Amino acid sequence: MNLSIRQLTTFREVMRSGSISRAAKTVGRTQPAVSTMIATLETELGFALFIREHGKLTPTPEAQFFLEEAEAILGRLERTKQTLIRIGSLETGRLRVACHPAASSLFMPRLLAGFLADKRDVDIALIMRSSDLIEDLVASQQFDLGFAETPSRRASISQVDFDLECVCILPVGDPLARLREITPGDLDGKPMAVLFEQHTTATQTEAAFASAGARFNKRLELRTSLPGLEFVTQGFCYMVCDMITAYSHILLGAGHRDLVMRRFRPRVSSSVSILRPAYASRARLEQAFSSHLTDAIQDMQAKTEEHLEKGPHADPDGERPA
Repeated sequence: MNLSIRQLTTFREVMRSGSISRAAKTVGRTQPAVSTMIATLETELGFALFIREHGKLTPTPEAQFFLEEAEAILGRLERTKQTLIRIGSLETGRLRVACHPAASSLFMPRLLAGFLADKRDVDIALIMRSSDLIEDLVASQQFDLGFAETPSRRASISQVDFDLECVCILPVGDPLARLREITPGDLDGKPMAVLFEQHTTATQTEAAFASAGARFNKRLELRTSLPGLEFVTQGFCYMVCDMITAYSHILLGAGHRDLVMRRFRPRVSSSVSILRPAYASRARLEQAFSSHLTDAIQDMQAKTEEHLEKGPHADPDGERPA
């Protein structure tokens, strides 16, 4: 049996209209073509669908049963067609994102909320994990996209890297806030919050102090930079902070309005990457969000650079140091 969608559609229209001629007008074919198609369909099925008497068509009981089946098949095809159209227009689908801690508190949720604003039927799975675990989740194709600190290259992961400048965070009323740039000499012996010893920003910061002959006073060791903002606010320490944390919680106004950021020299950097499985085909939804994320990172870099260039003049009115 070799049934076609056109045969099912034509049969349904004949049943609905009760007439070959009316069905022909509906499907846009000639009356002889519709008659031939119905006859071919009956041959394929092996039984009659209509009793033809005095120029009228009377559906057989078999035709009534077959109509239910044809309606179900055509309805499923129409739903599938509409779903595929929505997938093509990024209106439906599922996106699995794994994000490292620095971006998971505000940067990534805000970004996803904007991306999903006109995509009510898109489902999101978002988890926060350490960067090394995100590598494995993406490499094993458990997640469509990862946003993490830049890993070593591996064949199972495709990655796009971004080198981000770290900034110095200090209280708005601190005397050092008057400066456009902060150096190890300015922080000589002052208490510092820093990430754990193995982290690249911690080693770069300590090396900068050593190179300048300044004493590095590590008062707080942290796993992520976010808690350090509160310690800086309370005056316990200073911190050389990754750009994403500083941008999210200072420039975006998510609290900590009593903190300011300044350029730190020599430059300390943190590198982040967009990761995706190298051996999986890319869904349109993942491609669209990856592009959206890339634009957001570049926008963050531009706005942070603009803020740093302004220096003390970028601080809110009424909160500038005396």
